[in-house]
Amino acid sequence: MQTDTPDSILRIKTVLQRTGLSRSTMYRKMQAGTFPKNVQISTRCAGWRESAIDAWLKNPMFYSADDSPPPR
Repeated sequence: MQTDTPDSILRIKTVLQRTGLSRSTMYRKMQAGTFPKNVQISTRCAGWRESAIDAWLKNPMFYSADDSPPPR
């Protein structure tokens, strides 16, 4: 029996509101590996795992995309 709730996918507006980053800063951090990578939802649609954003928010200065929790 699985007791964990499924990981939600957040769209860009929600991610920007939660983090307080600008769009360009967020993408620059993704390129540098200091912000979670997005996941492709469909051909023209992407989002971010809520758990990855929460992990970044807990420690944004020392976050590394390599340390992010594995996808469920």
